Amino acid sequence: MPASRKSIATIGEQIRALREKAVLSLREVASNIGIDTSLLGKIERNERQPTKEQIKQIATFFKIDEKSLMKELLSDQFAYRIIEEEADLDTLKVAEEKVEYLKNQK
Repeated sequence: MPASRKSIATIGEQIRALREKAVLSLREVASNIGIDTSLLGKIERNERQPTKEQIKQIATFFKIDEKSLMKELLSDQFAYRIIEEEADLDTLKVAEEKVEYLKNQK
């Protein structure tokens, strides 16, 4: 795989990878970020999405960029919504144009 290609993973998979790289248990991480162990497990298995506050706590705990983690969360949300609606990728192009339009309206 070329070095310029980024591996694709869900926010839950990324959080699990961070935890495993740090050789920490679910319980240790959950305790440090102030959530229930079972909730962290559900986040890692993509059964639940973390909240913005949980993203902030995770970023702080692992000393990683919060904006980058939020971007990953939002991209998951977009992807799941596109799949649920059985929309095509052209929908994202239209949304991108609307974002530019709305930014210019402010």
